[in-house]
Amino acid sequence: MAVETRPAPEPPQIQTQESIQLSLSTRAARNLATTTKSEPQMQEISSRWLLRKLPWVHVPGGAYRVNRRLSYSVGDGRVTFVQTGSKVQVIPAELCELPLLRGFNDPTALAALADKFVQKTYEPGQLLVEMGRKLDTVFLIAHGKVEKVGKGKYDDSETRLGMLADGDSFGGRLLAGDADAKWEFSVRALTATTVLTLPQSAYKTVASQYETLRDHVQGLTSNGHRPTNKYGEVEISFLSGHEGEPPLPTTFVDYELEPREYELSVAQTILKVHSRVADLYNKPMNQTEQQLKLTVQALRERQEYELVNNPDFGLLHNTDYNQRIQSPAGPPTPDDLDDLISMRRGTQYIFAHPRAIAAFGKECTKRGVNPGSVDIGGHHIPAWRGIPILPCGKIPITEHQTSSMIAMRTGEDNEGVIGLYQTGLPDEYEPGLNVRFMGIDEKAIISYLVSTYYSAAILVPDAIGILENIEVRPRA
Repeated sequence: MAVETRPAPEPPQIQTQESIQLSLSTRAARNLATTTKSEPQMQEISSRWLLRKLPWVHVPGGAYRVNRRLSYSVGDGRVTFVQTGSKVQVIPAELCELPLLRGFNDPTALAALADKFVQKTYEPGQLLVEMGRKLDTVFLIAHGKVEKVGKGKYDDSETRLGMLADGDSFGGRLLAGDADAKWEFSVRALTATTVLTLPQSAYKTVASQYETLRDHVQGLTSNGHRPTNKYGEVEISFLSGHEGEPPLPTTFVDYELEPREYELSVAQTILKVHSRVADLYNKPMNQTEQQLKLTVQALRERQEYELVNNPDFGLLHNTDYNQRIQSPAGPPTPDDLDDLISMRRGTQYIFAHPRAIAAFGKECTKRGVNPGSVDIGGHHIPAWRGIPILPCGKIPITEHQTSSMIAMRTGEDNEGVIGLYQTGLPDEYEPGLNVRFMGIDEKAIISYLVSTYYSAAILVPDAIGILENIEVRPRA
């Protein structure tokens, strides 16, 4: 017969004075208290200086046309490459970025021309071309950085004329067929550089096979034999400083036949709120309003990102190639910013990633230079030459830890950069943004369509410039 065993009873706990609860606990008290709470917070919200500083122009027709004087491309464009292992090839359609091939639409001729490019590599310090030699090659820079140098006016010392990097090209005048053309500058590799070259003989071979190519280049180089100014615009003829009654020249101002039009882009989302939440949980804060406020903030962040990075109208992609410069030292220096702002009249703002601003500050500290600051709406903003350097986290940093700095002039009256939007939208919530009720579905969920319409336009090319490929990596 089994005998049941029971554990011995525990001795009674003796409560000390310290363990006896003498008052209501805070945890229990909170059941009767009204909690003070904040509105919903959001880490994504940034300063959005670009949206705040762009002048916004009302576009009632949904599109904005930029009319300019007729001009002819005189510089070199930027092309894109495809890489397979160590082999680099130019994408045939990208050859249309060369000024004398812009608008050319014969894919067969472009493919034949692309096949004639030869890949070459150069070590730092090597000359790619030498000033005074015959111009007989087109160069496309696939990877690396080079400098253009010339001779000083009064001695034989070298003068740096500019920097070129990935996607840039030079020697495009070869296509014009000038047999006496010579290099007006030397080009030296600053880093290990990979280029694609098109010899003059190879171009003539392709041009002899494709009449469309010959006719296109000849049509762009003729210009009706009218002289142009340094911006590529046809000169306006006039007579000055004359006496008597000499015959006055006749002239007219020609316009672009196909001016660019910017259509408003859109960012949209559908906000869903359950009717039970909207009905019962609106004290002390309106749930729908809080949901909408955060949604609008996210859309505004996306709007600024698109204004910087959109391939169709974004500022980084639409800045003229002649308004882009490279930093020879790596990090942005005071000299680089001087070069950047000197390329245009009336530079008003410089936009840069916060890490790029920090890199510039380190360079100033290293040189013992005080960049200064300006007051904008109560904010002390770092500045250079009195021009504020505003943070813009939408400017990307590449995997190689490089970024860009954007300098611009703004306003329609100033022939600068402007933002585009349309006001007076149905159910407008903010200028250029509306919220439209879409109904309630069978699950009692309320839907709202939230839309913002926007774009940006660069009125003349020198309204904006970019300092490219600056290093933002912390220095040891």
